[in-house]
Amino acid sequence: MSESTNPNAEQPQPDRTLPVPTRKKLTGISSTAWEHPADRAALNTLRALPGFDEVVRKVMGFLGDRGVRQLFLANAVRIGPRQRPKLDALYSEVIETFDYPGERPDLYVTQTPFVNAAAVGFEKPFIVLNSGTLGLLDREGRRDILGHELGHIASGHAVYTTLAILIMLGVKNLPFMAGISLIPFELAMLEWYRKAEFSADRAGLLATQDPVKTMEVFLKMAGGAGGDDTIDLDAYMIQANEYETQGGVIEFIVKILATMRRTHPMNTVRAAELQRWIQSGEYDRILRGEYPRRDGEGQRPLGEDYADAAGYYGQQVRGVVDELSGTWSRAKDAFNTKFGQSSSK
Repeated sequence: MSESTNPNAEQPQPDRTLPVPTRKKLTGISSTAWEHPADRAALNTLRALPGFDEVVRKVMGFLGDRGVRQLFLANAVRIGPRQRPKLDALYSEVIETFDYPGERPDLYVTQTPFVNAAAVGFEKPFIVLNSGTLGLLDREGRRDILGHELGHIASGHAVYTTLAILIMLGVKNLPFMAGISLIPFELAMLEWYRKAEFSADRAGLLATQDPVKTMEVFLKMAGGAGGDDTIDLDAYMIQANEYETQGGVIEFIVKILATMRRTHPMNTVRAAELQRWIQSGEYDRILRGEYPRRDGEGQRPLGEDYADAAGYYGQQVRGVVDELSGTWSRAKDAFNTKFGQSSSK
């Protein structure tokens, strides 16, 4: 599947033994600290597609920020000290954790039962939370989602996320898009969109600074809250391992086909990918203050992103090749056993 790492790798499990530290303010942190290399490489590849800049320019020129707000927020409520003050205070804590520079993005809640949230807009992006998301998650889960969406904005994702949403909503059929074929962009954009979710998931964890609470968000988004029953994160991570490692070539192809038109990776995949980032040591290094700053200190060259992304995709390809090789070997052995024995009679 295109959004997972090596499907043959052993699935890491969440570590429940360490106490949750007091949240640390990430002073001057650059978004590159949490950006997944495949996200950054895929976005730069998308930007390099011939005609992509023209598509962005036409859509932005036609709608603008006011148009986007009208399109998305005709029936939503802007959050503030008098409107959902607890959510507003929680959002302020997330802004403070990230030492977010500049004007605070607006936050809206819309009455929608589907569990989702988005960071949208062009020049002044804003965050929209569906009421279904608030109903599903507790305070720390909401903190994770707010950090996730703020991470999208800090990474400059909102412009491209908005464009992807508008294309899916049918903006490609408007007269001002006449003569522009969006087919070359759509799958490339969705591939980036899924990788951007990996980056924002890391930002969500940096907002909570609680791996277990963040992982529980994936569990709840996949299967709902427990209600009067018990839900178990460890069992869910075992399930994630089964999804990534079990099955043969046919199952692997089905995973790819089931994902390629999605904006988000499967929740099991997201949980596993985030756990691998934790176990890589990068998360702990950020909490120790070892991260790139917005002033340029510690920034990574783009070439390193492409190298890391190549390694990430290479792992996936090697997993497919290994599986195909194994299938071919088994078929060859079966063929020789069957027809070899027949020819010797």
